[in-house]
This record gives sequence, structure tokens and C-alpha cells, in this order.
Amino acid sequence: MAEQPISAVRTGAAAGSAIEVNRVLRNTYLLLGMTLAFSAVTAGISLSLNLPHPGLLLTLGGWIVLLIAINKTANSAWGLFWVFAFTGFLGYTMGPILNLYLQMPNGADVVTMALASTAAAFIGLSAVALITRKDFSFMTSFLTVGILVVFAVVMLSWFMDLSAFMGAIGAAVVLLMSGLILWQTSAIIHGGETNYILATTTLYMSIYNMFSWLLLLFGMGED
Repeated sequence: MAEQPISAVRTGAAAGSAIEVNRVLRNTYLLLGMTLAFSAVTAGISLSLNLPHPGLLLTLGGWIVLLIAINKTANSAWGLFWVFAFTGFLGYTMGPILNLYLQMPNGADVVTMALASTAAAFIGLSAVALITRKDFSFMTSFLTVGILVVFAVVMLSWFMDLSAFMGAIGAAVVLLMSGLILWQTSAIIHGGETNYILATTTLYMSIYNMFSWLLLLFGMGED
């Protein structure tokens, strides 16, 4: 029996890899669209019912518990359940925040600008990663340290008055989330991320945090 030429084997492997990458990308964007829509529904319900914000401790507890559940079940159908639970919960927490902004003068414009800017940023950054095929894995350490630092500062702001620095903190978060979108999309393209549930969760959190902080930045100065 004749052996296959090495070039043919490599070509087949490359084709198989490309098919897998396309599958992960397709499933990620499909699930991301569904979770964003579900999150919008829960935010709309929370907003229309004027539900109170759950507060810092419950919000953080929900984030942690649901993220742990997603990571533990990401390779099973339960992962889908938990990712919808996670995004639905965050949609609920966004409702009271949107309610506050909509009560401000020009609040509707602030929300619209934040939403449009987030959508434009996500589409543009995703396009850069997909078109250039650049490997952004070199950003891993920077993003990890940056996110930890910003998280610590945000937690500190709940106990200290850091209002004078909120603009700078918000800009830093938006930049970090932009980098995270590039990094995660690149990881899918280059085979570093093969689980579309985990990829969706990362991209969703990037979009959620970017939108939240753009609301703050655009809303600064509003009464």
C-alpha cells in the first residue's frame, strides 16, 4: 500500500484545521448573538418593571458562581444553559443602570451613543483580527495584569471616593476590553481557543464591560 506524500498529509491537516476554526467562529458568533439578544430581553424586563439593582455583593457573587459553572460545564450541553443564565443575569443587572441614565437629560442619547460605539468597536476590532489574521497572543500578560489592576481599582472605588479618576478608569477599561476582543478572536483563528462557549463568554463580557463604561464616559457631566 503506497504511503501518502507528506505534502498531501499536511494539506489535509491544514484543511481540517481551517474547517475546525470556521466551525468555532460560526458557533461563537451565533451563540454570542443569541446571548446578547437574551440579555437585551432581560434588561428590558428589568427596566420596564423598574427592578432594583442587586448590589455589589450579589452581583459579584452571581458573576463568580455562574462563571465557575460555565467553565466546569463548557464541554457539555449544560454549558449552554449556564452561559444563558450568566448573560441573562447580567442583562438584569443592566436594567437598573439603564433606568438611571434614561432619567438624565439627554439620557436616551447617552445610551444610544454607548450602544452604537460598542457595536462599532466590536465589529471593527473583529474585522481587524479576521482580516489581518494577526496573532495577538503576545497581549496575554498585558491584558491579564491590566484587568486585575482595573478590577482592584474598581473594587476600591466602592469604598473610597475615586470620582475624579473615573474618566481615566473608564478609558482604561474600554482599551482593555478592545484588546480582549482582539485577543479572543485571534485565539479562535489560530486554534488557541476551540471551545465556542468559553469564547462566547469572553466576548460577551468584553462587550458588556465596554458598554457599561462607555455609558459612564458619555454620561459624565449629565445631571
